[in-house]
Amino acid sequence: MFEKYPFEKLNELLKDIPHPDEVISLTIGEPQFETPKFIQDELCKNAKYLNKYPKTAGEEVLKKAQRDFVKRRYNIELEKDELLPSFGTRELLFNFPLFLKPKKTAFPNPFYQIYEGAAIATNSKINYMPLKKENNFLNTPSQLDGDEDFVILNSPNNPTASVMDIDLLCEWVEEALKKDFVILSDECYSEIYFDKKPPSILEASIRVGNKNFKNVLTINSISKRSSAPGLRSGFIAGDSKILKKYLNFRTYVGCASPLPLQYAAAKAWMDDEHVETFREKYKRNFEIAKEILGIEVPKATFYIWLEVDDDIEFTKEAYKRGVKVMPGRFMGREGEGVGYIRIALVYNEEKTKQALKIIKELL
Repeated sequence: MFEKYPFEKLNELLKDIPHPDEVISLTIGEPQFETPKFIQDELCKNAKYLNKYPKTAGEEVLKKAQRDFVKRRYNIELEKDELLPSFGTRELLFNFPLFLKPKKTAFPNPFYQIYEGAAIATNSKINYMPLKKENNFLNTPSQLDGDEDFVILNSPNNPTASVMDIDLLCEWVEEALKKDFVILSDECYSEIYFDKKPPSILEASIRVGNKNFKNVLTINSISKRSSAPGLRSGFIAGDSKILKKYLNFRTYVGCASPLPLQYAAAKAWMDDEHVETFREKYKRNFEIAKEILGIEVPKATFYIWLEVDDDIEFTKEAYKRGVKVMPGRFMGREGEGVGYIRIALVYNEEKTKQALKIIKELL
């Protein structure tokens, strides 16, 4: 049975609560900055290709742009059969497990709810690996039960903003090879960082000598890095033997990206300058948060995982004053997330200051 989505639970929680006409919503990880004009122009220029069916495997211009991104970012030269473009990454996180049919899945807790939805859809047993203050909100192989055949990792992490270092990722790769399970590493926030670049599971795989990425896959997306979630452009990369079979599966799913979107996405993947501009905006938002809330700036993401006395009551009170936040318990199971709220710093400086001052008053 599928759980209600966190946003549905939130709407039910707040439906009868009086609130100002204008509410600043800090609940969803959707960048509120305009998509760069050069990306929009490329989309318009290629609208003529709406009369053509897109290939499931994607256009070479997009696949090359994505492989080139991996080369620039991680100094890894992927073979052509080691990457598949996708219609965003949400669809990957749901239909890749449908393809894999795992008997037991492990993933972080709290988590992005698609992880659980896919496990339920495949009748997979679940190991909810807790992310706690005591373990620095990091998952380690010691949290496995030993009988998992599929593990989802998420670094940089949503919602806690924690980042795994390369040594920990290496431990995970070695464990996957030793126990013969598949790792899917969700790295969609890899480009929203403020100092050191977060490492990839692909780098860890090479470091431990697993150069063909056996049992190792990563996913990434353009949504956060380019402020372009509507382009629905992502990819999955790694083990070519798995990806070959998965491509065959995808031909039946019908989730190929329209050609105009692919061409626009290719332009975005090719360029890094605009990404730096967005990083500076998010960095400034965190500097504001540090000034107002006294928090430490995280290594990556645009989230604050803020400890509060009661996440439900805090959420209600914030809404009364015109700010919408996400109660941590709505993103976790087995008690994880209770006593935290997730705040998405996705607005401009003015709105960010306005919202955080209200939150400060409630703390």
